[in-house]
Amino acid sequence: MAIKTLRQLVSADSCKTLVVKVGSALLVDANGQPREEWLSGLSAEIAAMHARGQRVVVVSSGAIALGASRLHLDKGGRANLADAQAAASVGQIGLAGLWSSKLQTHGLNAAQILVTVGDLEDRRRYLNASSTLERLLDCGVVPIVNENDSVATEEIRFGDNDRLAARVGQAAGADAVLLLSDVDGLMDRDPSQAGARLIPIVEGVTDDIRSMASGSSASGLGSGGMISKIQAAEIAERAGIALAIINGTRDHPVSAAVDADLGTLFIPTRQDGGRRAWLGGRIAPAGSLTVDEGCIAALAKGASLLAAGITKVDGSFQRGELVSIKDADGCAIAQGLVEYDAAVCADLSGKRHEEQAEVLGHAPRSAVVHRDQMVLL
Repeated sequence: MAIKTLRQLVSADSCKTLVVKVGSALLVDANGQPREEWLSGLSAEIAAMHARGQRVVVVSSGAIALGASRLHLDKGGRANLADAQAAASVGQIGLAGLWSSKLQTHGLNAAQILVTVGDLEDRRRYLNASSTLERLLDCGVVPIVNENDSVATEEIRFGDNDRLAARVGQAAGADAVLLLSDVDGLMDRDPSQAGARLIPIVEGVTDDIRSMASGSSASGLGSGGMISKIQAAEIAERAGIALAIINGTRDHPVSAAVDADLGTLFIPTRQDGGRRAWLGGRIAPAGSLTVDEGCIAALAKGASLLAAGITKVDGSFQRGELVSIKDADGCAIAQGLVEYDAAVCADLSGKRHEEQAEVLGHAPRSAVVHRDQMVLL
């Protein structure tokens, strides 16, 4: 049953598996202390979902904030990478214990899963994570997922848990992703502007929808903003997953939003196959290929990317890695797995098929990025 309303998010008939994302500012107060009463309320809501036959995965921030408080670190543990990693190492224990104790009150077991970008960008590791989530959910466990900030660096981070939640939604085979935010949902302009209006339903993410997003996070504790939530909606949409944004600052936030029908629901208008959804949701290209207008037109019709259409190669990628495919203005139009190393791509760029054998010394492959290994953005 397709999800068309917020109320369907708390129904096992329409939403068998739900991913709930909780940000740092909701879980931890300005002094770095857990918001115990608020979390008790949310845990009770999760228990109620479980009792209705729903399977719930929680993507939870808060490790850095909790650890920074215990270590008395400046700037909430985000003054530098070393502080963030140290704070996360301490805070992850506290975060897992906090969720475990709250859920055990309702007879539910929690499991901790720490991931980095690489765990969901690499196909084999992604499938392993998917298998683990499936088994935990089958056992009635509530997985608590967080980015492993104790080892992640800026180059290999999601950077926000909104996109992580969408990727976890793909891996868990979820029906919907629910982002608990500090605002009611997506507004048609900056919320501080007069006349700003909530957009209750979004059917497919368009350029107009992207233009409504703000990149700021009001609390100062989190790392996301509305831009990351829009990106999360796009990732979810590729897998046919609905995504909702609600205000998480209220007590019992899910019930409050559902009862008032207050939030923004992104209804997917497409659904790629499993591998294509994973490929389209990847967020860390190793390099890029700029292509000409003729190539862009061919790609739009379902063609593979040929060397003749490449005008520029950036990055030091290896064969099999993800590359972004861009137009002359630098806008990404597609991404896929490349058949040649960067240096070979540079040598082949602009050359027709019959010319490539002279460069390679052997018969060239049929494409630089085959259409079966590529998705349009």
